[in-house]
Amino acid sequence: MVSSCTTVMYPEKEPDMSFSSEVKEELAKHISPARHCQIAELAALMNFSGQYGRSAEGDFMIGFQTENEAVVRKGFTLLKKTYNIDTDVKISEEQMRSVIDKIGDLSEPVSPLLIKNSCCQRAFLRGAFLCIGSMSDPQKSYHLEFVCTDEDKARQLQSVIQGFDIEAKIVLRKKYYVVYLKEGSGIVDLLNVCEAPIALMKLENLRIVKEMRNSVNRRVNCETANITKTVTAATRQIEDIIYIRDHYGLENLPEALSQMAEVRLENPDAPLKELGEYLDPPVGKSGVNHRLRKLSELAERIRT
Repeated sequence: MVSSCTTVMYPEKEPDMSFSSEVKEELAKHISPARHCQIAELAALMNFSGQYGRSAEGDFMIGFQTENEAVVRKGFTLLKKTYNIDTDVKISEEQMRSVIDKIGDLSEPVSPLLIKNSCCQRAFLRGAFLCIGSMSDPQKSYHLEFVCTDEDKARQLQSVIQGFDIEAKIVLRKKYYVVYLKEGSGIVDLLNVCEAPIALMKLENLRIVKEMRNSVNRRVNCETANITKTVTAATRQIEDIIYIRDHYGLENLPEALSQMAEVRLENPDAPLKELGEYLDPPVGKSGVNHRLRKLSELAERIRT
């Protein structure tokens, strides 16, 4: 018979966030129309969560060892569609052999022949994410990962993902090989590859909102920095002019500098362009900046 159990296979995997669970539910409902794609996805489910066996009574068994009910549902659905195996009947040796011959040894990576087509690779990635994938809450950070117990299986996953021009890296976390993506754009592309349009659109909307907030924050920070810079410069200019007034006398300055000093003292918060308009005759920002720099240089000479 076909059996299932709920033993947790990957205890080190981070618990799914709500968004991750939504992605899995969407992927679990997606059934490829082509049988070869269904077999490719079943191969992923079996490879990462499945097991062959025999009961105490000698019945042949196919099981799924997972904490995710969606994996079991999808696995049983695909077994029915691809091999006409029901969950409540005994499996004949012939049926068992046909599955093993196609799916292969579960201790080894999936046969390249099963995932040679792009559509089958998409199905394979769907099955892999259902079994060993997880994703962080995109409102907090971008991180999607597959936790593998076998390095060769992790390398195969990485290779399939990169075949879609998506960067994926592998890190060893204790005894597990973790294939992960951290770029928001890469995660969006992978959801598209796995054919999860609802999750993709939700993630894209979150990314747009986050990017808009970041853009506004950058602009505010930039404007704040510019204001701080302007205020600091104006304060220094006024201090220099006051020092010149007290230790040299503004009346002893050339007319252009004397007028500039008076205008700056009378308008401590005015920007350079506005200061230039108060002069007679008016001058541009560069002219105002040149005169204020001359006043600062004079103040420094007097101090020394």
